[in-house]
Amino acid sequence: MDSVLKKMQHSFSKEGVVSAKTRIDRLDRAIALLVEHQKEICDALSSDFGHRSTHLSLLTDIAGPIAALKYSKKHVRKWMKPEKRQPMFPLGFFGSKAWVEYQPKGVIGLISPWNFPIILTFSPLSDVLVAGNRCMIKPSEFTPTTSDLMMRLIAEYFDETEIAVFPGGPEVGQAFSHLPFDHLIFTGGTSVAKHIMKAAAENLVPVTLELGGKSPVIVSRSAPSPLTVDRLVMGKMNNAGQICIAPDCLFVPEEKSADFVAEVQSTVKRMYPTLKENPDFTSVLNASHRARLDGYLEDARNKGATLLEINPAHEDFSQQTHHKMPLTLVLNPTDDMQVMQDEIFGPIWPVKTYQDIQETIDYINSRPRPLALYYFGKDSQETRRVLDHTISGGVLVNDVIMQFTQDDLPFGGIGPSGMGQYRGHVGFKAFSHTKSVLKQTSLDIYSMTGMCPPFGKKMEKILSGKIKK
Repeated sequence: MDSVLKKMQHSFSKEGVVSAKTRIDRLDRAIALLVEHQKEICDALSSDFGHRSTHLSLLTDIAGPIAALKYSKKHVRKWMKPEKRQPMFPLGFFGSKAWVEYQPKGVIGLISPWNFPIILTFSPLSDVLVAGNRCMIKPSEFTPTTSDLMMRLIAEYFDETEIAVFPGGPEVGQAFSHLPFDHLIFTGGTSVAKHIMKAAAENLVPVTLELGGKSPVIVSRSAPSPLTVDRLVMGKMNNAGQICIAPDCLFVPEEKSADFVAEVQSTVKRMYPTLKENPDFTSVLNASHRARLDGYLEDARNKGATLLEINPAHEDFSQQTHHKMPLTLVLNPTDDMQVMQDEIFGPIWPVKTYQDIQETIDYINSRPRPLALYYFGKDSQETRRVLDHTISGGVLVNDVIMQFTQDDLPFGGIGPSGMGQYRGHVGFKAFSHTKSVLKQTSLDIYSMTGMCPPFGKKMEKILSGKIKK
């Protein structure tokens, strides 16, 4: 990895200016890779998960990154243009010029996760490439088939000095995070992020961290039904809940909770009449993750929660070749339960009730700031109240997850849910060096204004004009 990094750095320095033509060519090759190998990618994802919906993979891990790459390609020339700035008086008055240039940083390190291995590689990669950088990628060891395929395909479409992939376990990840990149982006868990950030600090490498968390859902009394439940179930059942911005915990008005739960049951039955052999329903990644989720349910049961398993066809999940798991509602959870402390990342849904929405706002504000916050309701004043009095990476009103699909919206967390943002123009800037340029006038302005020794009345006049309330 160190050898490849040095080759990339040398190639980057030798290239000099990275033209729009070169950036578009790299974006085009990334698009071609995804289009031409979509079936192989979907098969690899399904193999790693035991079963993964092909339609889901095509939508999220093929169409999703293609859209991001095309968006970058469409805007690259505009984003590359220098931006004018106004020199302070009296410099501008005498003809000085100021502007900002966006310069590629160099070589970017990218550590991607297992839950959406392709889009969470190629979406940030689109920002890396449009900014004119080279990239080294460390994919997850939990999806080895997909990671190996990604390594092979990228080697076919890109020179090793442009993009290189390094699969492997924790030891590879540890070594990767210690490399002196020009920027490092990591998507994954908070505990690992602390080690990533510590390693990057040794070389003063700037980092972008996308970390997830317990994204809450506030269902208002004014929420449209059954549309609200439809969108919530679609979001939660997507990838079996294994999404960093999945709706994690529901807050429902106390008097509406019984009707809400009944609506969830009927909606799941309509969308997924069967689960075990349903091609649309994705498996939990592996036995370890399934055991972790089962442990959450056992912990909640032991601490007094009511568990409601939604299994429309009453199927037996004890015998299966994969690790599918029905959606389970955890009713009336308490804060000492693991489902209320950890990011769930699976088909488990805690449902809490409230009487006054301020209770929910206060509860959310007492917890670590989430990557996403969801609000369902038609009350504009209440919507504004939630927006003004909560802090999260992003907010989506009357839907879930779709904020990540918007290329013109920055994506990222705050505090424990992340650091920095990417996507679209913000992503271009994140992986560019914002270089300030001031071109001074040829006039002898210092003598003309008295700003050079020996100082006198001209200088005193300038100072008196500046030093005042």
